Amino acid sequence: MGLPQRLRRLSTRKRGGLAFLAGAVSALAMPPFSLWPLLALTLPLLVLLLDVALEGRPARARLWPGFATGWLFGMGYFLAGLWWIGQAFLVQADAFAWLMPFAVLALPAGLALFTGLGCALAALGWGGSRGRILLLAGALTLAEWLRGTVLTGFPWNNFGYALANDLRLAQAASVVGLYGLCVIALATLASPAALFGARGGIKARLGPPLLAALVLAVLWGAGAWRLATTPTTFVPDVKLRLMQPDLPQDQKFRYDARRSVMDLYIATSQQPGGLAGITHLIWPESAFPFFLEREPEALARLRGLLGPTGTRLITGAARMEPRPGQPRPDAYNSLRVLGPDGTFLATADKVHLVPFGEYLPFQDTMEWLGFEQLTRQRGGFSAAPRRELMAIPGLPPAVPLICYEAIFPGRILPDDLAPDARPGFLLNVSNDAWFGITPGPYQHFEQARLRAVEEGLPLVRATNNGISAIVDPLGRITGMLPLGVRGTLDGALPEPGKTTIYSRVGSSIPPLLVLLCLIVTIMLQRRYARGD
Repeated sequence: MGLPQRLRRLSTRKRGGLAFLAGAVSALAMPPFSLWPLLALTLPLLVLLLDVALEGRPARARLWPGFATGWLFGMGYFLAGLWWIGQAFLVQADAFAWLMPFAVLALPAGLALFTGLGCALAALGWGGSRGRILLLAGALTLAEWLRGTVLTGFPWNNFGYALANDLRLAQAASVVGLYGLCVIALATLASPAALFGARGGIKARLGPPLLAALVLAVLWGAGAWRLATTPTTFVPDVKLRLMQPDLPQDQKFRYDARRSVMDLYIATSQQPGGLAGITHLIWPESAFPFFLEREPEALARLRGLLGPTGTRLITGAARMEPRPGQPRPDAYNSLRVLGPDGTFLATADKVHLVPFGEYLPFQDTMEWLGFEQLTRQRGGFSAAPRRELMAIPGLPPAVPLICYEAIFPGRILPDDLAPDARPGFLLNVSNDAWFGITPGPYQHFEQARLRAVEEGLPLVRATNNGISAIVDPLGRITGMLPLGVRGTLDGALPEPGKTTIYSRVGSSIPPLLVLLCLIVTIMLQRRYARGD
């Protein structure tokens, strides 16, 4: 008895459980496990489960079973891949621990709505031909794009990251970006479902997986050639030091620990051998449990640290700005540059805030009801109106990316950037201590790393507890501090690569790939209907 027949003999509940399990196993394709070939088992199973759920139904009656199958697959995928978000609610357990079960279940359930939507859309045109595989790839990619856009977006663990785990395959992102990789990953790794086709000979059944293997082999070879023929070059006269303090999150925001925090930062920053020769010292997001301008003692200590060597400090630091006519000033999660004399040389405010982490929807009403965001900043943080390049003395223009701003493909460069004003590097500061030693920081780093490949720009990333790294414009790591390690990383700044195809026209390529999936699907469905 073949697999499709076995699936038909299962009850609806058991098939739903199998969809959930397949989704959960699929999460192993993401960092830190990166077992992306597993998708060549789980995605074909999703196709076969949809076959059974939809067979014999008219198009309109397919929506619900298609959605339900996709939602269960997505629920398993996001629950297994994002469970670590619950760790953030234990940092201040007295206030937020009760919310952890809701967040751990509600977020995956909400994200799975998009997977269900993708499968429902595919169900409308479902048929018995090989084209249904491409139809599912296109529909799920559209749903993934919506997931990364709707309600500020959350494209975490997009299926395209499965291929990005291999740096040679990841080079394709310089042409098609993350959503292009998503189409390719879904289409190629779901292709073994054709082996279970009801009609056609051995050629018809083996054709799709063999073609998929050829596509992956070509991408792998092209990526390997690109890596082998593009050496890393460095900006002259720049020596960076990234400081990773590995400070527990429950201590990081304690004002009464401000002196011990500064002691740790300064002592760690001076190892090894002081700051002699270091042109720029980089500290992570929200480095201080206070507003720096209000702490003259802290500024005096920074002058003492930086002054003797002329080093400039780039650091995450919250700041306040008065609002005319308002009793409460605006608070910003910012990236700031201090000169050797302790003066502020540049400031960039975060544009894309984390819902429920840095602000609450309907902030005043929610606060009146007794709710607060994880940062516990009264009034929440305010967002900058737009992203601008950051001018840091001694460095090329930088793209400031604070925390998860680095996970949004195609949305990290300033919208009004002139063609001749290309930045020199991506500067990402983060605080992954919220999530402890879990898969979260690994996933966050790999997503930021893919932005470097997409844009052809090096990445400099400093975090509180990992992963801090310097990455060249092809995604190669030139230096790294692992998760959970306290220390410093010294390194040169890689030069930017050539402007990538994705950086120029990349936003138009994924829709074309989705359209191509639809066109080929229609062609194959017609051939199938004729009995060819």
